[in-house]
Amino acid sequence: MGVRDEQQLLHILFFPFLAPGHLIPVADMAALFAARGVKCTILTTPVNAAVIRSVVDRANDGFRGTDVPAIDIAVVPFPDVGLPPGVESGPALNSEADREKFFHAIQLLREPFDRFLAENSPDAVVADSFCTWSVDAAGEHGVPRLAFLGSSMFSRACSDSMLRNNPVEAAPDDPDALVPLPGLPHRVELRRSQMLDPRKRPEHWAFYKSVNAADQKSYGELFNSFHELEPDYFQHYTTTLGRRAWLVGPVALASKDVATRGANGLSPDADGCLRWLDAKPAGSVVYVSFGTLSHFSPAELRELARGLDLSGKNFVWVINGADTDESEWMPEGFAELMARGERGLIIRGWAPQMLILNHLAVGGFLTHCGWNSTLEAVSAGVPMVTWPRYADQFYNEKLVVELLKVGVGVGSTDYASKLEARRVIGGEVVAEAIGRVMGDSEEGEAIRNSAKELGEKARSAVEKGGSSYDDVGRLMDELMARRASVDV
Repeated sequence: MGVRDEQQLLHILFFPFLAPGHLIPVADMAALFAARGVKCTILTTPVNAAVIRSVVDRANDGFRGTDVPAIDIAVVPFPDVGLPPGVESGPALNSEADREKFFHAIQLLREPFDRFLAENSPDAVVADSFCTWSVDAAGEHGVPRLAFLGSSMFSRACSDSMLRNNPVEAAPDDPDALVPLPGLPHRVELRRSQMLDPRKRPEHWAFYKSVNAADQKSYGELFNSFHELEPDYFQHYTTTLGRRAWLVGPVALASKDVATRGANGLSPDADGCLRWLDAKPAGSVVYVSFGTLSHFSPAELRELARGLDLSGKNFVWVINGADTDESEWMPEGFAELMARGERGLIIRGWAPQMLILNHLAVGGFLTHCGWNSTLEAVSAGVPMVTWPRYADQFYNEKLVVELLKVGVGVGSTDYASKLEARRVIGGEVVAEAIGRVMGDSEEGEAIRNSAKELGEKARSAVEKGGSSYDDVGRLMDELMARRASVDV
């Protein structure tokens, strides 16, 4: 490819937030745009570059021998803010003091961000919504900023309603009081305890308001979603709220690296997992994973283990390496159950989630409702048992259980970060929810059928002529037209 050809290509800079749940979909999105002939650069720090390296290398291997430009990772040093060496990512933070230093570091990344825009003049920057300063920085360089938060349109619409109306303020001072979110296409209400309380967390409220304001100032917003999944909320977002949006997902379906994406290396337990699944009947296994940021107390882990045992189902359970010593939580008889290896398998560390979810033996997914995990389950046609913990997860649960009807909740009621305590959900409740999704009832059958139909729609959306494929094309055409008008 000659210099002239390189100059004619669209060039998009991707600037993800420094946490795996933000990095991985951005790397997948870069692969998706690169496959359509866009020159893509991802700007990040050394530890975070390692998280996405395998995704990028695998995508570039697939482009070799074609006219498709290789994706580039531009690595810049993580700012020195007093964090220990190698602590450059959300999951590594264990105190509020560390969190403040980390967000200060994110602010200091403006300097290398500015330098890249000045030296390379990309046609657009896809910047994480949490990097609110990037809208002004991009504007100063005349580069359109496309915001990306990696959440559902439904959750962004709920968040907008929450920030606009502050319904918690007028709600009764009772954690179980139902609080409606006004102005949405459906009646949506949450318990007060499931919502961000501005009076208890004024700094979080101010931050989310600044995120919403910066995104509204942007050229537009990209969503890891597809039109058929949440059509009423695309309409609401673009028509009622007047915001410009392109739906380009599920971006994980663009990845050629489903085995190791998002990891420097797989957990030693992961290798035998697929062989173990091969020996199980179709739809008989519940997969259990709560992402990289969730933390469970010993009491919660004990009840979760009891629930898996009581459910009678086979299970694969991914346990975060940061969770407590097993002797503190493992219920009586559970170690023996695991030792036999017939019904259960525990993976400590990073698991090949997409490969597991797409395995025929998996019939349900017990999830925290992070959007990446939710969309991976949707894409695989797997129904969900929902256990939200924090952030947008309670909104995503509403979408999964009440609107899409592809899941059942365990009754999680407390909006609390990994540094805070919450009410313990009993093992019997967990077992019942698993049974409702995976059992022989009419309800279970309807949920599984709906999940399967959604999976087919998800896969069609990213294929040529699909809704997400077309949205990518429309955005590329618009950026090309904008470049031509600026050049004139």
